[in-house]
Amino acid sequence: MALKSTIYKAELSVADMDRNYYGTHLLTLARHPSETDERLMIRILAFAIHADERLVNAKGISDTEEPDLWQMDLTGAIQLWIEVGQPDERRLLKASGRSEQVMVYSYSSASPVWWKQLASKIDRARNVSVINIDPESSAALEKMAQRTMQLQCTIQDGQIWLTDGETTVEVLREVWKA
Repeated sequence: MALKSTIYKAELSVADMDRNYYGTHLLTLARHPSETDERLMIRILAFAIHADERLVNAKGISDTEEPDLWQMDLTGAIQLWIEVGQPDERRLLKASGRSEQVMVYSYSSASPVWWKQLASKIDRARNVSVINIDPESSAALEKMAQRTMQLQCTIQDGQIWLTDGETTVEVLREVWKA
């Protein structure tokens, strides 16, 4: 018998002063049985960073043809393709050809090794950006994961804070490819 996804619900309020974007999003997230709470929270963080009315959760981990998040224009063309974790070269190059912009959010302590092997292979993909989330930040986000969450994200001057009302995490990150 196959394990089913666990449903998480999050009310995410975003105040992004850098983009002048303010909004509240009701997210229903299916956590695949192989997905960790840490990865789920990085998906929520990526949503907050790129929050938009047309940004949606895709099948991601359970479908090799879709990212974790994507945003399409009114014609159905993919504007933004967001991957969480350590996708392989082929997946990123394919995404690069299908989307205007590709964002990768890596978050594990093994990410530097993954990036060292991948960097030269995707250098020609000009529309791919790679951001590494500090392992301490992602571990702190993981502790915030609950089946029902109310989260607030504040982005100002390139700094990001995510809070659940009890705990506030400053998300430290490093841009590996812009």
